[in-house]
Amino acid sequence: MDVFSRYAPFIQDYIYKNGWSSLRGIQVAAGEAIFETDENVLLSASTASGKTEAAFFPILTLLSENPPASVGAIYIGPLKALINDQFSRLEELCEEADIPVWHWHGDVAQSHKSKLLKNPSGILQITPESLEAMLLRKHALIPKLFGDLRFIVIDEIHSLMRGDRGGQTMCIIERLAA
Repeated sequence: MDVFSRYAPFIQDYIYKNGWSSLRGIQVAAGEAIFETDENVLLSASTASGKTEAAFFPILTLLSENPPASVGAIYIGPLKALINDQFSRLEELCEEADIPVWHWHGDVAQSHKSKLLKNPSGILQITPESLEAMLLRKHALIPKLFGDLRFIVIDEIHSLMRGDRGGQTMCIIERLAA
């Protein structure tokens, strides 16, 4: 499969606009895996190797082809700073496709969070602690928020799995799957 040609046109445009002459190996491998299986996929590569794009190019393509009726993908990051950095990158990428990107942690304005609660869609970027708090405090809204959830992306999984946060994250994912 030619992964580039499988990407949605807005992804292809993004690649051209950013002057990429080719996809990186991790991006091709991730595209092939995500497009061709319903199984879990683990991406492992060095820092600044294009893992975010590797994960999200095929995910965004699939979400744009068949828009979910709720949040379609959750991105779990270990740090608010990482979420904020990724938010800007993903928001730019998703803007043209009209796929909203939401971030949710203690520093995010309540007005931004309220918009997600009213119209759950797109991608939610969140820390494990904020996701757990959401599941507890907004439990009546969980079917509306995540009823058509298709993807969970865990960034920096190695840092989460080293301590108690790893077990917490796995329990949260199990609760979402139930």
